[in-house]
Amino acid sequence: MRVLLVSTYELGRQPFGLASPAAWLAARGHRVACLDLSIGSPSADTVRDADLIAFYLPMHTATRLAVVAMEKFRPLNPAAHVCCYGLYAALNESYLRKLGVQAIFGGEFEAALVSLAERLEGCCEPGPQVEPLISLERLQFLPPLRSLLPSLDHYAELRINGTRKRSGYTEASRGCKHLCRHCPVVPVYRGTFRVVQAEVVLADIRNQVAAGAEHITFGDPDFFNGPSHAIRIVEALHREFPELTYDATIKIEHLLKHRDLLPRLKATGCLFVTSAVESIDDAILEKLDKGHTRAGFIEVVRDFRAVGLTLAPTFIPFTPWTTRQSHRELLELLLELDLVEHVAPIQLALRLLIPQGSLLLELRDVQRVVAGYDEAALLYRWKHPDPEVDMLAERALKLAALEGSRRDIFRKMWALAADEPLPDEFDLMPRATIPYMDEPWYC
Repeated sequence: MRVLLVSTYELGRQPFGLASPAAWLAARGHRVACLDLSIGSPSADTVRDADLIAFYLPMHTATRLAVVAMEKFRPLNPAAHVCCYGLYAALNESYLRKLGVQAIFGGEFEAALVSLAERLEGCCEPGPQVEPLISLERLQFLPPLRSLLPSLDHYAELRINGTRKRSGYTEASRGCKHLCRHCPVVPVYRGTFRVVQAEVVLADIRNQVAAGAEHITFGDPDFFNGPSHAIRIVEALHREFPELTYDATIKIEHLLKHRDLLPRLKATGCLFVTSAVESIDDAILEKLDKGHTRAGFIEVVRDFRAVGLTLAPTFIPFTPWTTRQSHRELLELLLELDLVEHVAPIQLALRLLIPQGSLLLELRDVQRVVAGYDEAALLYRWKHPDPEVDMLAERALKLAALEGSRRDIFRKMWALAADEPLPDEFDLMPRATIPYMDEPWYC
């Protein structure tokens, strides 16, 4: 069976979601090709040669781009069996089936892709999908097959102290124990998380280091869903590659609960932790069911400074509950905590995205602002009760797209939202060198 695995966008990372199933399919004797459309365009022959074309849909942007790619691929190979897999595949099953997608897999997808390939190989008319739409099966993973992907120097790099480091990417777990209302992981995994065996993660990183990686991003929804698993991996990693650095994503709630582990992160080469703070308004945090408070966020900032780690907070500044005052208070707190350089400009302009299956739809005040589901856009449209807040969001998004330093764009954001000029000491504040990936973090 000739299988083409396709990724359209994954935050500038070399896609684990292609490399992992590629290993499974190749191990069963299938001919596998991998195509990352964020790096380049496919040749017509690559598309024509495939019996099965499977699109990886880990996030909203990737799914929108995949729909466009499917339209371009179909006339090149109308006989190919088309599959979509990943979080947003399961969330958008109805729409994808209307587009002619014949198989859809969410959750743990590797075994399902192998099953589909072998059914297709065994008959001319495979019939309807027999694999589950969402599988939470515990899998024994294989080391990802990355040799079929573009080299690491095509992907996002770490910027630190005026230098660049070639970066790799892996996943030590999937899913999440938590039920944050806005999170797209929740409708698929519903409080479940699954680990990738430590020896597989280490083998994957070992292969990437051999390919030139100097830094690794752990892309787990939350690296501390299984803190013992995470620490076991990074301590083994540091013993083998003491110069290698890494970053991970961890909830504020977990950073508070496991604050005793922060020195171990620092000692094993962690440069920064991304954390989805989302808001500094306790009422909004409760609506999102984030499990932390404004005070908890501030506490984590202080813990990180004490340990010498960098915190990279992310936000959803525009929600149905945002006011001009609350947005201004967010900017004021970032200034007060000296976090201006820690926050990518896009994080000051994002608008709440409500996908299919979102638990936000359980809230009456969300139901009141929703204007209906836009199937092609893969989201529920909503309008803020105060039109001025929607106008502020539009202007903030335009500013976030401008070229310039984080500090310069923050100055423009401040002028947009605040009624008074920045304090004089803003220009005297130290411009700390904050490590960051050169691809903005958003979905």
